[in-house]
Amino acid sequence: MNLKILLPFQIFAEKSGVLRIVAGTAQGSFGLLPHRLDCVAVLTAGILMYETEVDGEVYIAVDEGVLVKTGTDVLISVRNAIGGTDLVTLRAAVEEDFLNLDAQEKQVRSVLVKLESSFVHRFAVFHRE
Repeated sequence: MNLKILLPFQIFAEKSGVLRIVAGTAQGSFGLLPHRLDCVAVLTAGILMYETEVDGEVYIAVDEGVLVKTGTDVLISVRNAIGGTDLVTLRAAVEEDFLNLDAQEKQVRSVLVKLESSFVHRFAVFHRE
């Protein structure tokens, strides 16, 4: 199979000769082999695994996204992905990335609260006039 993992701003990975893929959905994990029928699946955040003869098993932490299999091509589009050679290294990278996202989310929420309060204040002044 040919696997292509897309992020919103780049191609994360492009591999050929993929022997199998294991991905997670809201209903649980499922596997793809080369002769499986074409399908579409909504992926949940979790670990995606694929195997090639050259690389062996490769693990990638993925955010929510979509998987589309047509013939021998598998296209996966996710919001974010982190690659790792083993699960321990991958877990550490994911935890660090989530901590950074939490800090960024707090900053964004703070800015949004200021924007909303400014908008409400200006709207109240406009309404009084």
